[in-house]
Amino acid sequence: MSKLLAAAAVFWLVSVTAAGAAGAAGEKIGVSLPTSHSQKRWQLDGAHLRQALEAAGYAVDLRFADNNDVAAQIAHLEAMVAAGCRVLVIAPVDGNALGMALAEAKARGIAVIAYDRLIMNTDAVSYYVTFDNFKVGLLLGRFIQDQLGLERNRGPFNIELFMGDTADNNVNFVFSGAMSVLRP
Repeated sequence: MSKLLAAAAVFWLVSVTAAGAAGAAGEKIGVSLPTSHSQKRWQLDGAHLRQALEAAGYAVDLRFADNNDVAAQIAHLEAMVAAGCRVLVIAPVDGNALGMALAEAKARGIAVIAYDRLIMNTDAVSYYVTFDNFKVGLLLGRFIQDQLGLERNRGPFNIELFMGDTADNNVNFVFSGAMSVLRP
């Protein structure tokens, strides 16, 4: 599924950037992902994004904020802005922590794409590419409902859901989707 999301992000990126596919040669794009150690998903997304962007003619500066280090991600973004990246694709470690770092990107006219996780508390984000996280939660809720036979078995049922770090705004959508099925 992450390969599909990466492909969608690249398609969107090529179609909306000022350079476009034909003028991409040499344009530098910064890609900042949260980690390459704790989740293989980000390694794969990074590889897919790099491959697709390079195939479209872009130069790619791919960096990982290893160990989900917010300060490292901020330093990477500042370096990408200083290096002249025309676009930043960012899956934030903490969606609430990048506003100040992205103010300079906005001032320089750099397009910012929030990738998979929304970047909050800033007006610097140009685009947001993600899954339908409410639907992910809805499918999770239906799976739990089916596995426990909630529609045919009498309760009470006690379920405790752990959705993830609240710094990831997607958690709210996944939880809401699951609860839309489970609450009744």
